[in-house]
Order: sequence, then C-alpha cells, then structure tokens
Amino acid sequence: MLPKYSKNGLSNFLLLQRLFISVLFMLLSTPVFAYTIYVSSEKDNQITVIDGKSLKVVNEVSVGERPRGIALSKDGKTLYVCTSDADRIEVLDLKTMKITHTLPSGPDPELLVIGPQGKYLYAANEDDNMVTMVDIEKRAKVTEIQVGVEPEGMGISPDGKWLVNTSETTNMAHFINLENMKVEDNVLVDQRPRVAEFSSDGKQVWVSSEIGGTVSVIDTESRKILNKIAFEIPGIHKDLIQPVGIKIAADGKQAFVALGPAARVAVIDTANYEVEKYLLVGQRVWNLAFSPDEKFVFTTNGASNDVSVIDVERLKVKKSITVGRLPWGITVGE
Repeated sequence: MLPKYSKNGLSNFLLLQRLFISVLFMLLSTPVFAYTIYVSSEKDNQITVIDGKSLKVVNEVSVGERPRGIALSKDGKTLYVCTSDADRIEVLDLKTMKITHTLPSGPDPELLVIGPQGKYLYAANEDDNMVTMVDIEKRAKVTEIQVGVEPEGMGISPDGKWLVNTSETTNMAHFINLENMKVEDNVLVDQRPRVAEFSSDGKQVWVSSEIGGTVSVIDTESRKILNKIAFEIPGIHKDLIQPVGIKIAADGKQAFVALGPAARVAVIDTANYEVEKYLLVGQRVWNLAFSPDEKFVFTTNGASNDVSVIDVERLKVKKSITVGRLPWGITVGE
C-alpha cells in the first residue's frame, strides 16, 4: 500500500525530491579534477609521466643526460628540463611528448624556476657559479649573475621581485633583485643549502641545509633569520637527517620537508615551527610537489626508485609508485 500524504505533506515531499535530484545532478556533473605528475630520473635519462587520478605510470620519455630540475610553463603545455651532464635546458612539448628545442644555460644546470609572467626562466649552473636568465620566447640568454660556489636552490617570490639562490659550498642564500639583476644581500645559513622556497604571501623564504641538518626561515624584507628548525627522529642518527626539498601549503599553515637518507618527510606547523609528524617514505627522499588541490604531496625517492604519495588530510603515506632509476625532480600540472 502506498503511503498517504496530506496536501502539505505531499508538497514538502515533492520539494525534497526535487532538491535531492538537483544535488545529485550537480555531483554527477562536477568534472573530475585531473592532473599529471612529471618525474626526472638521473640514471635513466628520462621523464616519467604519472596520471594523477589512477596514480599509474602512463609514459616514459627519453631526454638528455642526467635530468634533474624540472618546471612547467605557465600554460602547462611545456616542461623545461635541466639536463645537467648535457649542459643545457631541454624543452619538452607535453602534447607530442617530444623535445622540440633547447635553451642556453651554463655548465651543469641543476634547478630552475619560471618567472610569474612566464617570460623568463632562471637556472642555477653548478659548475660556473652563475645564475642564468633566459628569454623563453627568444630562446636566448639575457644575462648571468655571479653567485656563490656550487649554486643550486632557486626560489622566486610570488610578486616576481626576488630570486633566492643557494650556494652549497659558500653556505649562503643570495637575494637577487630581479629589477636590476643584482645580488643585494647574502644570508649565511648552515652547511650545504639545497632548496629555497617562498611562502605564498612572499613574506618568508625557507632554506634547507642538507649537511647542517636544519631549515632556516628568513624574513624576505629584512633578510633576517626568524627561526632555525632542527629535526630529531628516534633511532635515526642525526647525520642521516638531511633536509632537502621543501613545500609550503598555499594557506601557509603547514610545510613539508624531505629529509634525505632518513627516509622521512617532516610535517611542520608554520605557526610555531614545530614538527607535527615524521612520515616514513622511500629511501633517500629528494624533492616534493603538491597536487593542484593540495590533497596530496608527492616525493621523489632516489635510492628506492619510487614516488611516495602522502595524503595531506590524514598525514599518511597512501602508496608508492615505481619510476625510473634515481628519481630527482618532480612537478605537477593540470
């Protein structure tokens, strides 16, 4: 027997039914948030392409010798690859998955960044102690800036005014004014600085020191060190705790730091610079990248030849993905 409704009751029932159908339609019509993960593998001279939805390898592309730092163009159509032993930057068309041309750099380019407008590329050249500025469209070198010995880290402020380069042997973070292309300040940090990462508001830059075992948090305006974050993991010797890659969440509340041979990623509360948790990932964790929605962090693990997938909300490692040998650089595009 069908249930009986009063006139008002039937009206309310039909209203709820329509509302349910509307919500269901909205959910079904919402597009899946698709993205792609790109990983450089030093030993295999390749870029591994991973589908962000399935978390499966969908392509492997051969590039020049010893690819390390990689970066996406602003339109997401091109991948720039530092092929360190080939002494050049290779340009990979992501539609055809072919190298279309190369860009000039100094010897042994290691890390690179793209300016906010997408017009210029900046690369650290480890063997000649220079940062090279390249005009992407003209495919030409604009200028070179002398920095410290063995430059590597390359962080650019969100407003495009400052570039911070780290020099591994000089143990400095060099603040380069991108209006005049001059080094305006040098901040001494702990031994072997590797990565420089700006907060999304541009007020801070975080610099990892691999041998020093710390992360220095530097005020962008004053260039003063606000805090030094140290790490301690029970059962792991301090010499094995070597900070390298850094990623700071867009809301500025959490930072993730790769700790090298310790096979851990430290999760840091940026309000008090305290470590919330250490996450066990693959061996010799190098660099990190967020998914576009920041629900996941991906790590390159150089000694175990895989990528770890970290669930940001649960702060748990979801799975690992086998990639090429000695994975180093990583970036994510929509």
